[in-house]
Amino acid sequence: MANNKSAKKRIEITKRNRLRNRYYKSSVKTLIKVFCHELEAYKTSQNPEEKEKLKKMLNSIYSLIDKATKKNVLHKNAAARKKSKLTVYLKTA
Repeated sequence: MANNKSAKKRIEITKRNRLRNRYYKSSVKTLIKVFCHELEAYKTSQNPEEKEKLKKMLNSIYSLIDKATKKNVLHKNAAARKKSKLTVYLKTA
């Protein structure tokens, strides 16, 4: 256990940052899974309304990834890789 004031403060900051990191990472993973599920549904139906829904979903995922990158939760290259992969998934559908 921490003995001085600065060590106790570092423990609190680490706890806060861990929760923030976990929120962003899990949210990105969840949205990607939902996006892939919706993409599979679109592949079978080829409905134009679903394609618009997918584009809006992709924009929200991009936004969350960019926010995570800005707060140094994700590395910029990892964020670019995730965004690129999602774009390729949508284009091949």
